Amino acid sequence: MTSLAIFGAGTIGGGVANLLNARGLVSRMVIYDKNRDLQEAQRLDILHTGRDVEISTDPEDMRNCDIVICTAGLPRNPTVKTRADLLHTNLPAADSCARYLNGFSGILIVVTNPMDIITWYFHTITQIPKNRIIGFGGQLDSARFSYTLHQLDIQGPGCILGEHGEHQVPIFSRVDPSLPESKRNEVLSDLRGSSMEIIKGKGATEFGPSWHISELVRIIARDDKTCIPCSCILEGEYGISGCCLGVPAIIGKEGICEIEQWDLDPWEHAHMQAAGTFVSGLCRTLEGNK
Repeated sequence: MTSLAIFGAGTIGGGVANLLNARGLVSRMVIYDKNRDLQEAQRLDILHTGRDVEISTDPEDMRNCDIVICTAGLPRNPTVKTRADLLHTNLPAADSCARYLNGFSGILIVVTNPMDIITWYFHTITQIPKNRIIGFGGQLDSARFSYTLHQLDIQGPGCILGEHGEHQVPIFSRVDPSLPESKRNEVLSDLRGSSMEIIKGKGATEFGPSWHISELVRIIARDDKTCIPCSCILEGEYGISGCCLGVPAIIGKEGICEIEQWDLDPWEHAHMQAAGTFVSGLCRTLEGNK
């Protein structure tokens, strides 16, 4: 069975911990939050399910886990225009998590926004090998894209590459290559705002992220070798370097086993390059933080 740590036990962290416990995917868990009352409440709430799981609240135990998930930091809210605006607000949360990862040999999943840049930052400050750091966001974005495609009576699962944010790249060429550019741009605009309706209505996204993070853990724990969109450290793939970006990757127990190189059409290629330029520019601003 898998041992797992969650750094940040708020809405997403707590939801993921509960799902992983309910699905029987973990036998040992570390739950840590700077809000100790919340931390203890989440621990007790999970134990009260009656399932056989061991829970520690000592962050020093994180380095011995198979998987660590960082969800800490300020979430997006109606006053935050884009995820990228959270960068300097959430860097301290990444620094706090990184302090407990000395000697860590497992897989790190990064959820904290802006996820792509924070994933890159973790790599630079921890030196965890690039195959063992996975940025979460592409699965959720792709599910939202699939929902939109269904509304348009377009068949097939949708896939989003690029940034988990304004520079996301819907891959239309794999579902409906004939969709005109004007419609593509309209869909992209809708996708950029798809989470805000939920945030305005209930304060935060919860069910979607929690489910897809639990699926990512399942894929890793069972060594499924499944291709999913996730943020990976790029060194020339898709002509992009010096950042993390959402790409199709084969995921298994070793983390990122392979990055697939898909053929993109001109519209997708242009948007992918724009995403790379935007995210790598933000990553360069962090060079003094190492």
